[in-house]
Amino acid sequence: MTTSTPRAWWKTAVGLALTGLMLFPVYWMINVSFTRDQDMRASPPHLIPINGTLDGYRAVLDQQLPYLGTSFLVGLGTVALTVALAAPAGYALAKLRPPGGPALSFVLLIAQMIPGIIMAMGFYAIYLSLGVLNTLPGLILADTTLAVPFAVLIFTAFMSGIPDELLQAAVVDGASRLRTFWSVVLPVSRNSIVTVSLFAFLWSWSDFVFASTLTGGGDHQPITLGIYHYIGNNNQQWNAIMATAVVASVPAALLLVLAQRYVSMGVTAGAVKD
Repeated sequence: MTTSTPRAWWKTAVGLALTGLMLFPVYWMINVSFTRDQDMRASPPHLIPINGTLDGYRAVLDQQLPYLGTSFLVGLGTVALTVALAAPAGYALAKLRPPGGPALSFVLLIAQMIPGIIMAMGFYAIYLSLGVLNTLPGLILADTTLAVPFAVLIFTAFMSGIPDELLQAAVVDGASRLRTFWSVVLPVSRNSIVTVSLFAFLWSWSDFVFASTLTGGGDHQPITLGIYHYIGNNNQQWNAIMATAVVASVPAALLLVLAQRYVSMGVTAGAVKD
């Protein structure tokens, strides 16, 4: 007992130090967002925003709201399309067991390793010929391709753990496969749906490669391009730049906090067999 307690405190201290080190850039981003322009180059730098200002956040409200609105639309569209495509596919692989199912799962795993810039170039050529370049549906479809392989694997792992007796009972009651999927499988797959939806939204929210390649010249651009353009046009107004980054981080942080319980259960589903 006497030797384990100091060791436990030592591990806790190291963990806190590493956590503080990783979170310091976030703190500094918030600190700079409230700092006045004339205080940016103070020596030594202010660890707290002395004589703080909200000018950066006023600039965000004046200039960045359209970009935020576009990101929300793209994120919601990506979530809806990802779940609509991946949930039936995961159900088929987990319960219907089609021929070539293991090979398809392996292909989905390999698909996640394809660099995004290669996919972006392919989408650019296709969209240019179809006339859907610089459109929101085109960006939603492109972002969905990032999320679908991961989503199918998550749904497959989770739905594999659903008892076959539950599905057989629905069939005995006269339910078709589609009815069974809609009324039985989806309601009990809430954790995996939340997990997939969260990751799909975060991927689309933080996407820069597809956004800059496929919508760089359009009227509706996401917040990643908003920050990029803002830095290019106002490279001396760091409080406004950091305020934009803070505002863009809030939705993702809130979603992670609210959904962490469902995500932890969703990503570990299927990992342990009874």
